Amino acid sequence: MSALAVSHDSEQSWDDLVRFWAESEWPEGSKVEIIEGIVTVSPTPVYRHNLIAARIQRRLYGMLPKDFEVFQTLAIAMPSRLGMFIPDLLVAPVLEEETPSYIPAGLAELVVEVTSRSNARHDRITKCAAYAAAGIPLYLLVDPWAPDGPTVTLYGEPQGDTYRALATVKFGDAITLPAPFDLTIDTGEFPKS
Repeated sequence: MSALAVSHDSEQSWDDLVRFWAESEWPEGSKVEIIEGIVTVSPTPVYRHNLIAARIQRRLYGMLPKDFEVFQTLAIAMPSRLGMFIPDLLVAPVLEEETPSYIPAGLAELVVEVTSRSNARHDRITKCAAYAAAGIPLYLLVDPWAPDGPTVTLYGEPQGDTYRALATVKFGDAITLPAPFDLTIDTGEFPKS
């Protein structure tokens, strides 16, 4: 099953769009995001997708900066891009105050997306540009569906809506996240299709 775009009034303000996203009844277990001003409902990721995210998450735990946490279902807001994304993994500070069901994207230190066959374009292009525009220092794109075979790309040094590709490896090779993580991930642990 692929993602479904949900109609809304294109004249709505950001606040109205977020209210629609937060208050509407969505199918149980679905992933609901706002992508370029369009509410998008995706099915729950498959087992392999979740396994890759879990293996990265396990590796991150020992390397987290103090007062940071790894989140799996926390949304990040990018009003200037009309985006409300739920990355597969998000490293952000633990906030003391009461927060809504999302945080500003600028608080993220690292986002991780694992592509799905049906919506890989969003992770490769739309989200990559939005994460860079938000100034998120690191974006790790795990792409089992890459045209030339499964790859992992680490993006960093955001400038405007563009990242620099710091490293790209094929599944089976290691990739290293720089400070504050200083972490090498063995992508050989990732299941292939």
